[in-house]
Amino acid sequence: MKLFVGLDVSLEKTAICVISEHGKIVREAQAASEPEALARWIGNLDGTIAVVGLEAGPLSQWLHRGMTEAGLSVVLMETRQVKGALKAMPIKTDRRDAEGTARLLHLGWFRPVHCKSVSAQEVRALLSARKAVQQGFITLELSLRGLLRNFGLKVGAISRGRFEHRIRELTAENPMLFAATEPMLRARASIRQALAGLKRRVRQLAQDDPVCHRLMSMPAMGAVVALTYRSAVDDPSRLTSSKKVGPWVGLTPSRNQSGERDISG
Repeated sequence: MKLFVGLDVSLEKTAICVISEHGKIVREAQAASEPEALARWIGNLDGTIAVVGLEAGPLSQWLHRGMTEAGLSVVLMETRQVKGALKAMPIKTDRRDAEGTARLLHLGWFRPVHCKSVSAQEVRALLSARKAVQQGFITLELSLRGLLRNFGLKVGAISRGRFEHRIRELTAENPMLFAATEPMLRARASIRQALAGLKRRVRQLAQDDPVCHRLMSMPAMGAVVALTYRSAVDDPSRLTSSKKVGPWVGLTPSRNQSGERDISG
């Protein structure tokens, strides 16, 4: 008997639903959100595991990799499609979501998602860290500008190198404002140093990668964009033609056609 296993993953626990090839629920349970625990539970089932499916999410690629190494046939399912299908259920629980995922597997009505390699995930982690630190740096500067603006003190257009000096210049005659801004300036200096280190690491990573080095020979293509594109595509062999890259990233018009109505774009 073929079995279809649907998983609904949360941080601590994963809801599991197993249905047969005839569409009947065979077993339902919960297990720890660890690849070893899930592989062990699924391995104890009586029957042939046709496929194990889980929605793409924060833990899904790690779980996919672990269960695949354990010898299971695992597929990542496109998030928007799964959510659209599960929205039809009047009651939403982890148990019902796992059942819905299993039924999508059984019907074959799902779109598989590529599980990125470890190296691609590492690059994306570095780019995400850089973006988070950069956003914190910008937020801190805007907070300083807004804080002083309430007192009619305008920082104005100024370079990053002279920003700290300008803030101290404006607050020098007000001990309360100086006490308020000084810790923020120290935090800004620390974040700026960390951001510079991340930028150097990103540039070096792009220079050392032959694909990124080739991409950066194009006009307006920098290290961040090259690494983002490189890690997003990951395995070019899964795209049979370069013309498919545009639609793959969503650069394609939508279409709504029903009867006499046919709207594109």
